[in-house]
Amino acid sequence: MALLAALLTVAWLAAIVVAPFLTAPLSAFVYAVGSFVCHQLPDRSFHIGASQLPVCARCLGVYVGAACGALSGVVLAYGPAYSPLRLSANQARWSVGIAVLPTVASVLLEAAGRWRTTNAERAVMGFPAGLVAAFVVMSVLATLHYKQCVPRRPTAPSQPPSI
Repeated sequence: MALLAALLTVAWLAAIVVAPFLTAPLSAFVYAVGSFVCHQLPDRSFHIGASQLPVCARCLGVYVGAACGALSGVVLAYGPAYSPLRLSANQARWSVGIAVLPTVASVLLEAAGRWRTTNAERAVMGFPAGLVAAFVVMSVLATLHYKQCVPRRPTAPSQPPSI
């Protein structure tokens, strides 16, 4: 399950980067999916040549971080050492909360007119959020053991009380 999630994360990142070069129907699909999660403002997006990517710079940073986090989670979970990171719910919340601070700070400072960020800075600020969130998800997926679940025992139907 974790490997599939990591592959899907990397596939989405690849689709974002190659979208300008895909055939029109495939490209339109990637841009349409990107429009559900991103504002896609041209001045806040990276461009390859004359083609804008389907998500803004900050979202791209999040997705690059997510791909890195998912892949590192798979390596830790299924690598030679096989030691999946086990986080408590509290540790996971704190980790993600701290990781989104650069993104939140850059959004708030930019909205307040205190900091005019570049696309590169937006991408860098989004990276930790994607990295840690994906790593937390991967650590959860790596610790699920469906085959070890004990099947429920069949129970006899209850008899109505005799009078």
